[in-house]
Amino acid sequence: MDVSPGPAPGGLVALAPRMRASWQRSEHYGLSPEEMRPVFTGSVDTTSLLYECGHEVLQGLRRTLANEPVSMMITDRDGLVLCRLCDDASVSRSLDRVNLAPGFYFAEENAGTNGLGLALADLAPSLVRSEEHYCTALRGYTCAAVPVLDPLTGELAGSVNLTTWSDSSSELLLALAQATAGNTAALMLARGAGRRSRPTPRGEVFHIYADRFPQYEDARSPLSTAWTDAVETARAAQAEGRVVAAVGEPGAGKTALISLARRLTEPRERVLSARPPAPDDIPAWLTLWTPELDKHSTCVIVSGTQTLPAWAATELAQVFSRIRRGTTGPGHRPQPFALTAADYSAIPDALRSLVDTVVEVPALRSRPDDILPLAHHFAEAHRGHAVTLTRAAERALTAYDWPENVRQLRRVVRAAASRTDVIDAHHLPAEMFTGTARPLGRLQALERDEIVRCLTEPGTTVAQAAERLSMSRATIYRKMTQYDIKLPGRAAHSRA
Repeated sequence: MDVSPGPAPGGLVALAPRMRASWQRSEHYGLSPEEMRPVFTGSVDTTSLLYECGHEVLQGLRRTLANEPVSMMITDRDGLVLCRLCDDASVSRSLDRVNLAPGFYFAEENAGTNGLGLALADLAPSLVRSEEHYCTALRGYTCAAVPVLDPLTGELAGSVNLTTWSDSSSELLLALAQATAGNTAALMLARGAGRRSRPTPRGEVFHIYADRFPQYEDARSPLSTAWTDAVETARAAQAEGRVVAAVGEPGAGKTALISLARRLTEPRERVLSARPPAPDDIPAWLTLWTPELDKHSTCVIVSGTQTLPAWAATELAQVFSRIRRGTTGPGHRPQPFALTAADYSAIPDALRSLVDTVVEVPALRSRPDDILPLAHHFAEAHRGHAVTLTRAAERALTAYDWPENVRQLRRVVRAAASRTDVIDAHHLPAEMFTGTARPLGRLQALERDEIVRCLTEPGTTVAQAAERLSMSRATIYRKMTQYDIKLPGRAAHSRA
């Protein structure tokens, strides 16, 4: 397909790979250069943290850019325009005519290649100049857009979009949009009532597992039916040459499940787990591991596909399609790749079309019988020998709902096993014994942790804990209520 833009000063302009991929997606959505389909929703959510913080940051930028022909917008993660600020009447009237206004969806599937749509699709800062727009109605503008990530979860929250006339200077437009998006995320963090920001992601490329996947394989007791049924579903699908996607909550064990199922099918196979890096590193990331797909007895699991930029997903799908054609035929050779994602709908369109079988990986709280076998396994693997769990520790582990799933269980057990060969309740983190969702300040968290530490010491009564903490028994009961401290096997107001 020829996706070169139409005539522009100086002749035809060659598209960069990201822009070409976006034009291809626009055509796939059924759009034509003469047609846009911006959908009107009729209302926007003005109560969200993104709207509150983004609108406030844009107000400050508006004062800085007074009388400049620049329209400033905040959109949600789906491309819905939440607010638009502009002091230039001619720009505002022009944008109204193309429906780039609050209440309209302006993602790629609605308006073709455009700044905010490209930023949301690729999760990367994007500058789309006049002739790079897919739809001719937008070629009078230059748009700079930057995704805004939730600083607490790392998930896509929306975007900042700055739009000006196509004949205006765009040299600083993208830098200004990046600064605005950064200020919005910083204000969201500050307004998050002191909650911790997410850790900075590490530049993970892939892990290599030769013959075994050590996370579940050697658990001392058989795991639950929910887990083994999911493994069997994945194994049967792979044995028949189908492409499997494992979906579920972060940390539930999606990569582990596919790897274990693969080993049951191909015991001697090598498994590579490829986790997407930062967007700027994706070209090198693809170059590094995609040649492995052509090797015999190698399987690549691409984890977290929902974080892939659209252009990267399209390129990866082309590679997978080529490999897949070469592995079909008699014998149903297992496909040399598999995918994981938070849910099926989150898999990028280009990759979703390749999936034959979806396997739901249940969260750890949905398979409580797996908690203790996995805890013993993680502790023994970490220490190199058997580790004992006391009854109090077992009650605490099985009573907790594990919001971060198996990943959190492994982290907690390893930390406890680093300190002792007999893990008791007081070796476990304080948050396992508290149910409050209210964010705590540093001093409050320290106080809560110290109360939990004393209360979980073997044989310690509430009265003894109060004495050690120089509190009255009434005060410690009040603090237990305040921090919603729950100790499995002990009533909140036990008089023992």
